Amino acid sequence: MTKNCHNDYKMKFSLEEEFPDLSLHNNHMAKVLTKDIYNKLRGKSTPSGFTVDDVIQTGVDNPGHPFIMTVGCVAGDEESYEVFKDLLDPVISDRHGGYKPTDKHHTDLNWENLKGGDDLDPNYVLSSRVRTGRSLKGFTLPPHNSRGERRAVEKLSIEALSVLDGEFKGKYYPLKDMTDKEQEQLIADHFLFDKPVSPLLLAAGMARDWPDARGIWHNDNKTFLVWVNEEDHLRVISMQLGGNMKEVFKRFCTGLQKIEETFKKHNHGFMWNEHLGFILTCPSNLGTGLRGGVHVKLPKLSTHAKFEEILTRLRLQKRGTGGVDTASVGGVFDISNADRLGSSEVQQVQLVVDGVKLMVEMEKKLEKCSRTTFPRDSPPCSPSFFLFILSLFPVAYNVFLLPSFLLSLSHSGHSGLRLSGHV
Repeated sequence: MTKNCHNDYKMKFSLEEEFPDLSLHNNHMAKVLTKDIYNKLRGKSTPSGFTVDDVIQTGVDNPGHPFIMTVGCVAGDEESYEVFKDLLDPVISDRHGGYKPTDKHHTDLNWENLKGGDDLDPNYVLSSRVRTGRSLKGFTLPPHNSRGERRAVEKLSIEALSVLDGEFKGKYYPLKDMTDKEQEQLIADHFLFDKPVSPLLLAAGMARDWPDARGIWHNDNKTFLVWVNEEDHLRVISMQLGGNMKEVFKRFCTGLQKIEETFKKHNHGFMWNEHLGFILTCPSNLGTGLRGGVHVKLPKLSTHAKFEEILTRLRLQKRGTGGVDTASVGGVFDISNADRLGSSEVQQVQLVVDGVKLMVEMEKKLEKCSRTTFPRDSPPCSPSFFLFILSLFPVAYNVFLLPSFLLSLSHSGHSGLRLSGHV
């Protein structure tokens, strides 16, 4: 444990004087932090000087929304997850569905293990992307790094990425050298990150010295991108129009492998351990750090009262058309995997492929229902419709073989969805 003079000064005050008021807070940190845990950790710091108050500050400053549970804490370096495990282990368990300190994470970046994914209907699936974050060994994380360290990460990233060739050959564009017009265009194209405006990121110190040492690298086709020094050291993205998620995932896995090899040649691998997988700034992204998502048109299904339940049972989550904290436009949603830790990259993308394929099929059936009035229990809107879906997609089993769910459909308001019995 490294000596931290500021921490020593704070120890002059009692536990009661230093413990934060979390009485109105709704985040995972506030839920699990007790005075006993805080007292045990408040005198500690990581080798780089990160303290428990640094870990929790973003959650203290941002109480959150009564119906939106945020994480409420960040890591400042790789060692944070060990030094402050008395706090972070319960946060991780609470955020990741009971993930235990003894559990081991499985990594699988073999794109050939993905089943299907090349046949999502482009009339409904408008675009596909897979992204993840990576942290470079030997550096502190963005909430804690200095200007010099951030610039060193950028310099190393430029050197490592510049040797990529073939499909991955590209160029680095530093934010500070961009014109406003160039930056606005890249943001509009969903290629570039803007200056953080979220209070959660600002309170965590991730916008310090903006835009110094931040930038984007992308290949010539603009289908493979790397953001440098945003929330994580690297944010790696594979994306393209249409519904060929398999092609997107193949490029993602292949590009990640090439990037890791080039960084290792510069004596900097990625932070990873067998318990937490890839180490990233926010505990919510531990494990794969992966978000596999599609923009998909679901105007009918999205108005159903059980849409949220369908997503939950498929282990998926939705965002609006413009991303987090935005509304859907024209029934278009950004649908992605809900899990990060405890399952592999292939498993998480497989859930997206299977779940989106199922929901598109449901959308098509609901379109037919809205155009035609069917007699009671007539296909395609009777129980036989749901059995048909089950026969096509085994992943639907846990969603639809539920009497309560099927009964709810009888009150859905969609023409033809009148069920007389239980499946």
